[in-house]
Amino acid sequence: MIPEKIEKDLLVTGAGPAGLTAAIYAERSGIKCVVLEKAGIGGQVSITPVVENYPGFERIEGGKLMDLMAKQAALYADIHENEEVLDINRNSDGFFVVTTDRAEYMVKAVLLATGAVSKKAGIPGEKDFQGRGVSYCAACDGFFFRDSKKVIVVGGGNTAVTDALYLKNIGADVTLVHRRDKLRAEKFLRQGLADNKIRVLLNSMVKEILGDDLVTGVVVENTADGAVTTIPVDGVFIAIGSSPDNALAGKLGVAISDEGYIKVDAGQRTDIPGVYAAGDITGGVKQIVTAVSQGAVAAMSIFEDISNPYWKEKEV
Repeated sequence: MIPEKIEKDLLVTGAGPAGLTAAIYAERSGIKCVVLEKAGIGGQVSITPVVENYPGFERIEGGKLMDLMAKQAALYADIHENEEVLDINRNSDGFFVVTTDRAEYMVKAVLLATGAVSKKAGIPGEKDFQGRGVSYCAACDGFFFRDSKKVIVVGGGNTAVTDALYLKNIGADVTLVHRRDKLRAEKFLRQGLADNKIRVLLNSMVKEILGDDLVTGVVVENTADGAVTTIPVDGVFIAIGSSPDNALAGKLGVAISDEGYIKVDAGQRTDIPGVYAAGDITGGVKQIVTAVSQGAVAAMSIFEDISNPYWKEKEV
């Protein structure tokens, strides 16, 4: 079949908070936009049981919040669910040609808002208790464990130690568990653990997460001597990193960091004219409000650049 050919000003890949917000702002600026989402609308937020730190909502299910965003964005832009980008190139006229499993799009600009996925540890019970004591975001869910609730943080890098310090600061009783004999985190973060008297279990692995309706404990094995201990806890924070969805960034050849995140300037511009990025795919603070703000900034930059392409001025 010959794919349908569609012309737009902007194509957004990813229908999470960043992509949907960008669509709203772009269309309201007169930029004709289409949003493509290869899976379900909402990204990681849609599978978050409860959100309590998004302004305007004291408490709301993640899926419901994203439904509201999607309905608002659909008032302005075309949103295509379950449509995957297969290829993307720039033609001789400077337009981006984006091929999907349904159509071919010709656009002036592309916004990458493909997000990132938290790495899973593969611990028995981890999947069963996700959202019921198991979390991948201390800033999102830490507040539930204030007032001396017992939690463990799994990991040994900067993210894990930062999460442990954050949880301690809001009043949780924190233990850090790391499988190796020393932490990989930077020196000043390790010093923070000592200064805050946070317990650290080295040479230790969580073998199982226990619970009924909610997490009640973990089974920890000492990898040095094989000793197994059951530790009562209320929460388990997995902090072993995230995997950015940067396949399209690779096709376009934009600059990425050593961790795989897309590098952008203050206007969410990449190093390739006409290509922008927003949300978790850019790294940094992975929060809904951050993604929303980056989506708005990117849309305004796209409006400015389509109206007055800065790269053409450099070519003169």
